[in-house]
Amino acid sequence: MPLFVGAPEIVTTPLDDVIDTDAFTPRLLHLISNALVWRESRMLRNAFNLGTNDWRVISALSIRPGATSTDISEFVAMNKAIVSKSVNTLIARELIVPADGKRGSRHLYLTRAGADMHDRMKPLSLQGQEIVLSDLTDAEVAQLNALLHRLLQKTPELARPGDDPESGSADD
Repeated sequence: MPLFVGAPEIVTTPLDDVIDTDAFTPRLLHLISNALVWRESRMLRNAFNLGTNDWRVISALSIRPGATSTDISEFVAMNKAIVSKSVNTLIARELIVPADGKRGSRHLYLTRAGADMHDRMKPLSLQGQEIVLSDLTDAEVAQLNALLHRLLQKTPELARPGDDPESGSADD
């Protein structure tokens, strides 16, 4: 039998003990990140027919020539399958080339066209940062970046499974 609004099984009012969404830092970081990624991705697709993931691979190789797909995945904190898809797209577009070796462990390099694409994509990526930081002073930007670096030092703890409050075990 289908449930309907008004049935005792349906919760129609907010719960008493909820997260304060205006003070929940992970939500705020997520909202800012999503806004930046959506804006950047739309602009990159329109201008270059490449997306944010492709840009991240190009940018990573501009900083770390010869990185493998695994290196890139770790450097930009992206899923290996997503990196692999972008790598294949960029190879097909002749923006990067792989060195000889087995797939996944091949060293990757920007081509001259890839380096030119980097230089054309970079300003679009930086525009998002400029928008987000435009109301902050230089000192506030420095403080924000210092705080974010401190928070990033906690990411290994986030990758470890914690205690599951439901089961009482971290191993499940």
